[in-house]
Parts: sequence; structure tokens; C-alpha cells
Amino acid sequence: MSNVYKNAFYDPTTTASTTVYTCNATARAIIQNIQIANESGSKIVRAYVYDSSATTTYIVAYADITGPMTCNLANGPIILQEGDALLLDSSVTTSVSGTISIMEVNRSSLTS
Repeated sequence: MSNVYKNAFYDPTTTASTTVYTCNATARAIIQNIQIANESGSKIVRAYVYDSSATTTYIVAYADITGPMTCNLANGPIILQEGDALLLDSSVTTSVSGTISIMEVNRSSLTS
């Protein structure tokens, strides 16, 4: 089993939900941190998980932030299985960005 550490970045060009990371078919992933930076103004940022086995999207985090400030949307680890995805959206597209810290675990040695 091998672990691969990755970053994914969020720099919105739309207020619609945007897929920031999709777990590949040979791994599981642990999202440790969803750090959002707000340079100014008031924004609402939401995080969702798309569960590929249920073909359903669930909201997992919500923040109403006023800048300048940073916040972590992940108050604990978020586990993604094969094909699951992390999506983010923001009420506006300006002066907001984020970085997501991910550890992928190769599933070749996992049994379920």
C-alpha cells in the first residue's frame, strides 16, 4: 500500500458547484483540509461530496465568511472512495480561493 499526498486548488470562475477533486479507481482518499481564503467582502462557501455508488451529492460543509480571513471547511477527515468527488461552490467568484490537502491510499492491498 502506498500513500500519495496531493493538493487540489479552488479558484472559482462560476458560482455553480465545481468538481475540485475526483478519487481515481485505484485509490481511496482522505481529505484533511479544505482551506478557503477570502480577501474581502462576505461570501458563502459550500463543500459537497458526490457519492458515486449512490449517484448522489451531499453537502458536507457550509461557511459564511467575511474577509479578510481564512477558514477550514473540513472539521474532520472526509473519506472518498473510488469515483467519489469533492465539489465546492461560492456565492461570488471574486477574492476567494482555496487549497485542499489530500492523501490518496492505493487500494490494491485493501479488501473492501
